[in-house]
Amino acid sequence: MSTRPRFAVVTDSAADLGPSRTEELGVQVAPLVVTIGDETFADGVLTQEELFRRINATPSAATTSQPSVGALVDAYGSALESADSVIALHVSSRISGTCETAELAARQFPDRVHVFDSRNLSWGLGWQVIDAVAAAREGLGVAETLKRLESLREKVKMVVTLDSLERLQRSGRISAAASRLGSILNLKVTVAVNAAGAFVPVRGNRGNGASLNSMLGWLSQHMGGATGGRFAVGHALAPERAQTLAEAIRGRWDVDELVMYEAGSVIATHAGTIWGTAVWPRS
Repeated sequence: MSTRPRFAVVTDSAADLGPSRTEELGVQVAPLVVTIGDETFADGVLTQEELFRRINATPSAATTSQPSVGALVDAYGSALESADSVIALHVSSRISGTCETAELAARQFPDRVHVFDSRNLSWGLGWQVIDAVAAAREGLGVAETLKRLESLREKVKMVVTLDSLERLQRSGRISAAASRLGSILNLKVTVAVNAAGAFVPVRGNRGNGASLNSMLGWLSQHMGGATGGRFAVGHALAPERAQTLAEAIRGRWDVDELVMYEAGSVIATHAGTIWGTAVWPRS
């Protein structure tokens, strides 16, 4: 009897799942890229320390790019070698052009590649990838899984604190919010990802304690009444603050799983020093 799955899962490196986890999940990953000066690196090649060292030593601003059509065609084609269809979950279309490029790549495989806009990033996307893999292992079909993902997409929440909005403002990722917060750019700013997949400001804070309280308060308001769930706490060059956040989460909610991770190069390039969490509330 064949064990060929009904669909495979593909994502991009903005999910921040890391190579060991994606290998374990059996997920193909198309990397975004970072360009610093005249050098280009696939997301995940540089450590956070090396990334920021290079950015700080280079006069011109670092830039990022979504995977090329060719890279996505290769990822989808590889996945289709072992499955009938592909569900391709990608970083929010309000933050990156990856979904648009993915739609172009999917045309090479009519009716076999189904692009899903996660309306999130980092582990806000990662939790959705993990659930898609679970659905495949449960034997669900594409239509059933896409419906399940639509429901999960509304539940997964992400909130983070940045030491500065300067990088996000410069890249245009938070232009509307930056215009409203122009007078407090020197504050640590807590932002969340809204239902449309865009960054929205929560509050400007003075100090890490106030930032922690802002994130916990926002989560309390947006957990949908859940008393617990699965959390992923990440950071860029802020491990101590991430650990403090993780301890606060454990003290406030029932934790079914808590993952600690480092944000990838693309997210760190735009966000700078950052710490926060993505939560999958318990049903």
